[in-house]
Order: sequence, then C-alpha cells, then structure tokens
Amino acid sequence: MNSPNRGEESPKEEPDRDKDAAEESESKRLLPSQSPSLSSDDENEVAFESREKVVIVDLETPESILNVDYVPPFSWKKLWLFTGPGFLMSIAFLDPGNLEGDLQAGAIAGYSLLWLLMWATVMGLLIQLLSARVGVATGRHLAELCREEYPTWARLVLWFMAELALIGADIQEVIGSAIAIQILSNGALPLWAGVLITASDCFVFLFLENYGVRKLEAVFAVLIATMALAFAWMFGDTKPNGKELLIGILVPRLGSKTIRQAVGVVGCVIMPHNVFLHSALVQSRDIDPKKRGRVQEALNYYTIESSVALLVSFMINLFVTTVFAKGFYGTKQANNIGLVNAGQYLEEKYGGGLFPILYIWGIGLLAAGQSSTITGTYAGQFIMGGFLNLRLKKWLRALITRSFAIVPTIVVALVFNTSEASLDILNEWLNVLQSIQIPFALIPLLTLVSKGHVMGVFRIGPTLEKLAWTVAALVIVINGYLLLDFFVSEVKGLLFGLFICIWTAAYIAFIVYLISRGGALPSTWFSIELSKRFSANGT
Repeated sequence: MNSPNRGEESPKEEPDRDKDAAEESESKRLLPSQSPSLSSDDENEVAFESREKVVIVDLETPESILNVDYVPPFSWKKLWLFTGPGFLMSIAFLDPGNLEGDLQAGAIAGYSLLWLLMWATVMGLLIQLLSARVGVATGRHLAELCREEYPTWARLVLWFMAELALIGADIQEVIGSAIAIQILSNGALPLWAGVLITASDCFVFLFLENYGVRKLEAVFAVLIATMALAFAWMFGDTKPNGKELLIGILVPRLGSKTIRQAVGVVGCVIMPHNVFLHSALVQSRDIDPKKRGRVQEALNYYTIESSVALLVSFMINLFVTTVFAKGFYGTKQANNIGLVNAGQYLEEKYGGGLFPILYIWGIGLLAAGQSSTITGTYAGQFIMGGFLNLRLKKWLRALITRSFAIVPTIVVALVFNTSEASLDILNEWLNVLQSIQIPFALIPLLTLVSKGHVMGVFRIGPTLEKLAWTVAALVIVINGYLLLDFFVSEVKGLLFGLFICIWTAAYIAFIVYLISRGGALPSTWFSIELSKRFSANGT
C-alpha cells in the first residue's frame, strides 16, 4: 500500500535531491581536503580534539546560517576569541637565539640594521600567515598534509629534518633559560642545574593544557608581557639615541663589516618548527571548514592577530638591539658579547641602580627561554603526530618530544660549560643546523598553499605566490651564504671536506626533488616566459 505513495512522491523529490547532490559535489570540489579530516578523527592524528576547541559564539539570522559564503561583520568580541595562536607563534621571534642575534647586531652594527630587522619581521609575517591559511582552509596542519603529499621515504626525511631543527632550537632555548637561572641565582646554580629546572616546563605545560587552550594562552601572554616590560625598562634606563633609531629604521644601510650580522638578523626570523606550529595552533578554534565564509572570517581575524603579535615581537627585538647599540657599538667589547656574558657587560656599563640591569636582563631572558621551550614542546607534538600519524596520549607524546631535546641539551651543557667561547661556538653550529632545515619547511608550505586540490578556493593567487617564493628564495639564499661562510671558515681537513661535499650534493638534490615533485615554482613565473621564448626562437 505504501509503494504507490512513494511512487507518487518521487518525481517531486527528485529535483530537490539532484540540487542537494549538486551542492554537495560542488562543496567537495571546492574544498576536497576537508572530508577526510572530518570523517576520520578516530583514525588519524588531529591537532585538537573537538572538545578542546574554543567555540566562536555568534548570533546569526537563519539566512546567514544557510549561506556558506556569508562572512559575518567585524566584531571585537570575536577578535578576542581568535586571539592567542598568533602570540604563541610569535614566541619563536623572541627566543634566546633571536635575542643573541639582536644584541650582537646592536653591538657590532649599531643602529644600522634596524631597517632589516623590520623587513625581516614583515617577511616572517607573510610566511606565518600562509601557514595559518593552510591550517584554517584544510582543517589539517602542515605535517599532516606532508604525510599525504609525499611518498614514505621523503616524508620520513622531512620529519627527520623537522625534528633536527626543533632539537637545535630547543637546545638554544634551554641553554638560554639556564643562563637566566644562573644570573638570577647569582651564580649559585650551574648551567646543568638550570637545564634540569627548565626541563620541568614539560610538566607545567601538561598541567596547563588540562585546563584548556585559553588558560595556556593566558600564561604565554604573561610571559610576553614580562619580556616586553623587562626590555622596555632596559630601553628606558639606557636612553638610546632617538634620531639614530629612527634613521636606522627608515634608511637602509649595509656595510661590508656588518654583512654577517645582517645575515643573522634575517636567518633568525624563519624558524622551521614555527612554520609547522602555526598551521596547527589555528585549529584550536571551532571553525566549520565547509563554510567558506567562516573560513574567510577566521583568516581575517588571524591576519589581524598575527600582525599585532609580530609588531609586539618587533618592538621587543628593537629594544634589545638598541640597548646594546647604545652601550657597546664601537667599543672593544662589541665583538665579544654573547648570551652568556651580556648581562655582566650591561652591569659593568650601566651599574646597579634601584633595580640592577643585570637582573632585569635575566628576567627577560628567563621569560623568553621558558616560553620558547614550552612552544617547542607543543611544536614537537604536532610534528611527530602529523608526520607519523601517532595516536598517542598527549602527555606521552610531550614526554617523548621533551626527551629528544633535553637529553642532548644536558650533554651539551656539561661538555660546553667550560668557557664562554665554547658556548658561542655551540651557538654558531646550532644556527647552522637550523638554517639547513629552512627549505624543508618553506618548500612544502608554498607547494601546498598553491595547490587547488588541497586549498580549494583558498589557494593563493599568482601575485601572492610570486611574492611568497621571492621571500622564500631570499631567505634560503641568505642562509646559504651563512652556511658557505661558516663552512669555509670552520671546515678543515680533506676527509671532513669530502664528507661536507657529498652531504651538500645530497642536500641540494633533495631540495630539487621537493620543488620538482610538487611543481612548486609558480608556473606563471618561469615556465610560461620560457615557453614564449622557445616558441619565438622556433618561429
């Protein structure tokens, strides 16, 4: 008896079903990368579980809810809800390695490299916004996408390189924290003890994470505010020359004697693990990736938030550079200042005062070291989980990630704690280690953010693609110069030189593979122009 009724209803329902099927097909075509991540949370590693995400509260009309392209108007309340991931990302611009680059640039080059610091921060912002774009538009972070994009052997090489970069950064951050603890304890605690104390931040991180993402972000806000206050206090105490500061920002200057510091300023900006980290952090907000308007809204807010965060980081770096430019530029101590002895030099130069500048420096350095080691632990979770698809409990993954860095750091602290010179040599090698890894974060990022089948309608356009590749090429070339300069001065002996040559050949071959594998370079940049020239020559 029911069959006739169904037969009568089916002609009326058929057009609606066809329309729904067409809309679903179009949605999948535009954002094909969303369906796997949404349907396989139980099978695949995810950056944040649904219950962990911050819910973006909104009052909407029924019409706007149904419209997938609807972008809600700007709201300060929403901006506040989206604020957090960009500030966690900005910690990498303020880690002890960056602070050492700042103080050396100020002591050796004076105010002359401030313009480069500003533009390097702008370049870093562009790369980080692309990282955020990948995370929001696809619902997956960069390590997860690399796992799907590349064959197993290439994926494992990329994972190994990302882990090396993370370990190198973490050693610098932990050593920086240990130096700060040594300063604040008035030398009572040796470097290795500071390393062990810093290692405990893993447990602090796990404790805070249990209370939610917003609580963790609040702790980082306090640490960044501590850095800003400490270094601003130093800036006010030392009273750098305002006119020289303004000229340094607005007028590009670069001398032959400051080229190495210039390379260091740019090289410190792009941190490989930070590129992976930001693409995961933006997923801490509950955004429906099927609604294109909501994705665009999130990208708008993250752009504002990240820009403000990196403006704050630029100001902090500016404070450090100008303090050392005012105190040590043109002095005999300029070429000998490093992270270990910087506080002592400041104390000798500016004296004690109401609150000794040595301890102000120590507080700022401790805040930088502690915040960056915790974000390093965070990044390690995403890198390991994404590349290897590990469904481990977060406490276990954090413990494993922390051990990767802490064990070699303790060894390093014991071996290199003999003199300040040995720690400076260590820092140079660690900078080289991280510089080597930069292409293995930038090339996959720019490859994926340009692919339509990955990004859908949110793939970047030709102009932005050219700009991004120009920035990436500039950063890679600058770091290549740093590597060449370092190896020429440090590599001695035929056997070691032969090893470096073989390794360099393999390194370049893998970079070429990554570029060719993904068709990474913008087709409108080179290939079309070359084809025109060849066709012109043929005619």
